[in-house]
Amino acid sequence: MSVHPMAYETQFFGFTPQTCMLRIYLAFQDYLFEMMVVVESVILKKLEALPDVQISRFEIRRSTEKFLHFMKARFDQLFRKMEEVLLQLVLSIPDNVLLPEDRVHQQYPYSQEEFCALQDEISQLQQQCRAEAAAGQALRAELEEQRAVQAELEKVVQWFDGLENVCRERGTSNFKESLVFLTQNCKKLQDVLRDVEGKSKKIKKQQQLL
Repeated sequence: MSVHPMAYETQFFGFTPQTCMLRIYLAFQDYLFEMMVVVESVILKKLEALPDVQISRFEIRRSTEKFLHFMKARFDQLFRKMEEVLLQLVLSIPDNVLLPEDRVHQQYPYSQEEFCALQDEISQLQQQCRAEAAAGQALRAELEEQRAVQAELEKVVQWFDGLENVCRERGTSNFKESLVFLTQNCKKLQDVLRDVEGKSKKIKKQQQLL
């Protein structure tokens, strides 16, 4: 059997030509062995029908094996010639023939250095794409945060607008004066609340002592 790798033929056919030839060889060999078994059984039947035959089954088996070895040797010679013809003419691809998926290499040839440079460029572009994607994600997160802050600011503006309307309804036209007035009242309320809490604590302590 041929040991030439025939990688291009394997790419085209989807199997190695040597494997194909091996299967053909084994199929013919099995058929030859089966035929020898049939021939031996026919000879035995013929001999059993003849009277006064001095040939034993062992001699017939030995003769059959000799004939099988002879036939196998001739078959191997013929198969080697058949294998040479099939591998060279049928299961081989000429040197001037390109597979469709390899024609692009003929149209756009490049050296090993150019291929490495192209690989480096692709790697750099991939890194840039990842960096741009990360930057885009950070910008989207910042925009979401700005939208949230803007919504809170709009709520504050609405609250001030409502407060100003209340002040106008109360007869106070100056918003700053109203805001100062409200701030002072809040401080007074806080002082009163602290005073009430202090007195409440004193009462609780007196009750505990009683």
